[in-house]
Amino acid sequence: MLSGKKILVGVTGSIAAYKAILLVRLLIKAGAEVKVIMTPSAKDFVSPLTFSTLSKNEVLIDLFNETSWANHVNLGRWADVMLIAPLSCNTLAKMANGFCDNLLLAIYLSATCPVIVAPAMDEDMWHHPSTKLNIDKIRSFGNNIIPVDNGELASGLFGDGRMAEPAQIMQYLHNFFFESNELAGKKVLITAGPTHEAIDPVRFISNHSSGKMGVSIAEEFAGRGADVTLILGPSDIDVSKNIHTVKVTSAQEMYDACMNNFSKIDITVMAAAVADYMPQNFSLKKIKKTENVFTLSLKKTNDILKQLGEQKNKDQIIVGFALETNNEKENALSKLEKKNIDLIVLNSLNDEGAGFGTDTNKIAIFDKHGNEFHFEKKSKKLVAKDIVNTIIQYKNV
Repeated sequence: MLSGKKILVGVTGSIAAYKAILLVRLLIKAGAEVKVIMTPSAKDFVSPLTFSTLSKNEVLIDLFNETSWANHVNLGRWADVMLIAPLSCNTLAKMANGFCDNLLLAIYLSATCPVIVAPAMDEDMWHHPSTKLNIDKIRSFGNNIIPVDNGELASGLFGDGRMAEPAQIMQYLHNFFFESNELAGKKVLITAGPTHEAIDPVRFISNHSSGKMGVSIAEEFAGRGADVTLILGPSDIDVSKNIHTVKVTSAQEMYDACMNNFSKIDITVMAAAVADYMPQNFSLKKIKKTENVFTLSLKKTNDILKQLGEQKNKDQIIVGFALETNNEKENALSKLEKKNIDLIVLNSLNDEGAGFGTDTNKIAIFDKHGNEFHFEKKSKKLVAKDIVNTIIQYKNV
């Protein structure tokens, strides 16, 4: 899988450092040549002897000794990639601001190879504005960020901040080396999130969509070299800087953004949960609670998917989504035909761990040639990979 690749693994002071042991073992098993650099604080969590035994190379830690002073230049030129896993909050801050007080940072600052990082920290630290700023800064330097996972943390809390699992990092490396330019030159349009249809200045109609699925698809396409435009409804999800993001609120704004971009697009994935109806009248003032019964008249919003299906040319691919509660397959196939699209992704609210707001999804994909593909429940990041792979397979048939 990674035979002959030279990988420099940086390990920082984090409880997640234990995962780096399995990661190094997997890298060696995949045929990579691995050298490990540790920060001094990393020794409090894992033993250098373990890494030297697994990698069959000396583990370097100290900046100032007779053997390591020149290595901060040589190692950064030796490696095909520098992978820092785990990346602690402290080391992240130092990378963002050019600090150089240990060997790992000296190698990072002088590295000519690509750098990939897998952050690991507690949820509150991960969501702190300074951390977000530091992530944006190192991304702007050209570093690649492996997304954190959501789950149980060392503090006992559940939330964002877990370092990606070693198997996920291995898949990321495989994609980095072998798929990163797979879709270079292709223009992709993704919609994600809900829409808010205003009733008055303080109230709106919406749904429970978080935008996680659509953003994951956008990031998967971008990771394979595509030029991605993401039209994102109201959502607090952080989106990679290499994705052109157009933020919208209403179904009409999402419709306008899609129409403005569609003509130059190769692949469109409509993952947003767009409102089917909007209030017929908007009240300029807050509606007071005066009546026992309040009637709200609704009118249909523009059918974006249908409009795109009518406009698409033979070289464009459109993918729709169908979230169903009953007659799932029949409804999805009907939508596929009526909207004149190429593929449709079905998920059912009857499946545990699927649908709005979750970190997982379970899908089936149907194409207009009669093929269908069924997938087990997975994280939305892995589901995004299945969706993109299926689109590529359909495109190449």
